[in-house]
Amino acid sequence: MSGGHRGPRWSVSREKGVEMARFVGAHEYRLDGQGRLILPASFRAQLAAGAYITALDNCLALMPNEEFEEMSDRLEAHIGTGEVHADAYREFTSLAADVSPDNQGRIRIKPEHLEAAGLIRNVVVVGVGKRAEIWDQARWKSRRSSRSEKLADAIERGFGIGTV
Repeated sequence: MSGGHRGPRWSVSREKGVEMARFVGAHEYRLDGQGRLILPASFRAQLAAGAYITALDNCLALMPNEEFEEMSDRLEAHIGTGEVHADAYREFTSLAADVSPDNQGRIRIKPEHLEAAGLIRNVVVVGVGKRAEIWDQARWKSRRSSRSEKLADAIERGFGIGTV
């Protein structure tokens, strides 16, 4: 059922004086006929206490409870300032669902989430720091050059990577 793995499996960073694992790497998998996805083994411990899944930027975001709560709080706080429209917050929360890996490390993805992200069978589970993202494999591959250009731009401007 699972495909290949590219890149490091995990990383640890310090935030607010606490060590926290980061989601990193890209992992290719297939959804089964019941909409279940096997999670990368290195992601399971971070999500074992529970997680949320929601549609985000043409993919699904999968994040530990704490990260979801922080993201939700940040969005909600900016409604009052006008920086975030209330409908954006409604969309974020209405599409969210709690998930937990089963004993085999799988999560069940609801049909509305599969549809929102355009997921049919082949997917890529990508580590994106504090969250994981689940992408349709073809869509993920088609955006490679765009991602590379944006990374090169960030490096040239010295954001988070240092100057080259």
